[in-house]
Amino acid sequence: MKILLLGKNGQVGWELQRSLAPLGEVVALDFDSPGPLSADFSRPESLAATVRAIAPQIIVNAAAHTAVDKAESEPDLVRAINATAPGVLAREAAASGAWLMHYSTDYVFDGSGDRPWVEDSPTGPLSVYGRTKLEGEQAIRASGCRHLIFRTSWVYAVRGGNFAKTMLKLAAERDRLTVIDDQIGAPTGADLLADLTAHALRSAQTRPELAGTYHAVASGETSWHGYARHVIGVARAAGRPVKVAEHAIEPVPTSAFPTPARRPHNSRLDTRKLQHTFGLSLPPWQAGVDRLLAEVLT
Repeated sequence: MKILLLGKNGQVGWELQRSLAPLGEVVALDFDSPGPLSADFSRPESLAATVRAIAPQIIVNAAAHTAVDKAESEPDLVRAINATAPGVLAREAAASGAWLMHYSTDYVFDGSGDRPWVEDSPTGPLSVYGRTKLEGEQAIRASGCRHLIFRTSWVYAVRGGNFAKTMLKLAAERDRLTVIDDQIGAPTGADLLADLTAHALRSAQTRPELAGTYHAVASGETSWHGYARHVIGVARAAGRPVKVAEHAIEPVPTSAFPTPARRPHNSRLDTRKLQHTFGLSLPPWQAGVDRLLAEVLT
């Protein structure tokens, strides 16, 4: 089986190169990959020729424009990458009978209330990023292709920058930190998403009725403030230099840090459908973060 992986150098894409390998031959591309095959999502129609040349049985799209604030100033580019390009991939998947695996976000919801969003909850994106990701979902569904869409949130990875690394740096430098406490979600590791993807795709190969949209995040919930306290507490227990005192990590509302793009306050995602359908048990968010910290702090 041949698998086309797009966005190979992103957080999730990097982990997917590992998790997908047992399923078949993985052809992994990114926007700057050398050679004649285009993976430039800013030119969506060029992707069609790439799909046809490789003729994969599975297309995994881990590429996206995720700079949420920057997206507000370049909506046309964001729409090309997050909406038009997935639509092209879906069209090609429908024509060839391939599966399409795609990732979406909690930003398709308006962030109201305090109950976890289920897959058929009403959408209401607050930002260009959220709107274009929703448009990408809609294009995939409209194509009629066999697909899996995983909505996720608060994704991190050891590779590259992340919230935990930023908090560790600031905690070693400052006497006081202020961290947002009115946005609630579940920090979710790119490695967990990659493993869930491989498991779901393996099952879907023989059970096409499993196609659809699923919420995929670690279990439990926290605020960015709770996330920061956990990270700094683990670092302190490990003997790492921590300048900020525990009582000096202060909670503040989102309004304390104005940004071009509005963030959802409620990023809770209900994962019961994913767990029931694929026979999975999702680990608590702390387990993944602790594993990240075990690598970062050594």
